[in-house]
Amino acid sequence: MSAAEHKADAAQSAPAEKRAVTMEKIVNLCKRRGFVFPTSDIYGGLGSTYDYGPLGAELKRNVKEAWWRYMVQERTDVIGLDSAILQHPKTWEASGHLKNFTDPLVDCKKCHHRFRADQIPDPTKCPDCGGELTEARQFNMMLKTFLGPVEDTASTVYLRPETAQGIFANFANIVDTQRVKLPFGVAQMGKSFRNEITPENFIFRTREFEQMEMEYFIKPDEAEEARWFDYWVEHRRNWFLKFGAKRENLRFHQHPKEELSHYSRGTTDLQYHYPFGWGELEGVAKRGSYDLDQHAAASGKDLTYFDEDAKARYRPWVIEPALGVDRAMLVFLLDAYDEDVVENEERIVLRLDPRLAPIKAAVYPLLRKGGQPEKANEVLLRLKKHFTVAYDQAGSIGRRYRRQDEVGTPFGITVDHQTMEDDTVTLRDRDTMTQDRIAIPKLAEELTSRIGWSA
Repeated sequence: MSAAEHKADAAQSAPAEKRAVTMEKIVNLCKRRGFVFPTSDIYGGLGSTYDYGPLGAELKRNVKEAWWRYMVQERTDVIGLDSAILQHPKTWEASGHLKNFTDPLVDCKKCHHRFRADQIPDPTKCPDCGGELTEARQFNMMLKTFLGPVEDTASTVYLRPETAQGIFANFANIVDTQRVKLPFGVAQMGKSFRNEITPENFIFRTREFEQMEMEYFIKPDEAEEARWFDYWVEHRRNWFLKFGAKRENLRFHQHPKEELSHYSRGTTDLQYHYPFGWGELEGVAKRGSYDLDQHAAASGKDLTYFDEDAKARYRPWVIEPALGVDRAMLVFLLDAYDEDVVENEERIVLRLDPRLAPIKAAVYPLLRKGGQPEKANEVLLRLKKHFTVAYDQAGSIGRRYRRQDEVGTPFGITVDHQTMEDDTVTLRDRDTMTQDRIAIPKLAEELTSRIGWSA
């Protein structure tokens, strides 16, 4: 997609039609069904921090697996890395984060609430109580801790605010040990921490979150930079579409020069239409050679790449797609959420892509007698070698279907009278609600095909 097309896409600022799903519905569903819990809930919670329950842990794992497959496993030009959360303090001096990683902070003189100055309508009036606000001051979002037994300045370290710097600091190690040739990418997933002034909207913005970032190293050439930048912007939108995001809820936003991060030569956000309005989903940035230049100067190490074709050494430029796992998970939940009526009963259904669904299939004995529970457990154990599978024998079969529809389980497997005669079961599809008769020995193969990873 060209720069002109990016601008045209970003110009579509009119909000989409009113969403059927609200943040309240998603938050309630996540708490009720075990996707996401407030951290330390028994002690009243800890502001804007969350624990992922059994279903949330599975969904989050599947989102990360989908990203890794699409960004690393299925490509020949991207490799992986897993760097430490704690880096040498000079890392953050060199990267510019200690100096530039700030937000403007104001305090209310009356109620003492704090706000980001760029996110309130009136910079002089408190949005909560109407009181007078202080002058804005810059607030560094780095979270610090201490190594060793004494809390002095010599032992101060920082929890990383992004995973990218671990990649840049390891550039020489990667070039020396891997047979990489430009262009190539280095991807990693991991926890990052930002002392946000106003975390908000459930898991949209939190102080502790997980990132999926990739640094794509290219020749320092503006034509190459433009080509790869456009490629990765479109590639990342296609990933969301591939796994169930709705096209009408996505758009591009190009950052004006005054909004750019200190390292960026140009950034385009993929924005999503959340129930609370348009907001950032993923950013793609042109980082140039800023990071390698800074770390080379600060460390005195040679962070150049030898181009065998050009017989020259230089520091590559970088294109960076950066995404939060939690934010991606929220988007997939929002676009999967649906409400309809089945057999005169209202149902909530999460129409998650089967590859992302926390539970791939649920096994039900129709009756609690006649050997059906024992047979259902045999099917369960057979399938658990391949998939995350649930078992449910409580209540009517219709209610059991509804429970699994609500958490996004794409397939239901019912053991009934005929199963006991010919070793076949009914396989129900969550979205079409059609049922097919499948022989038990062929179930794993059939589910693999329908889930889609083998395609």
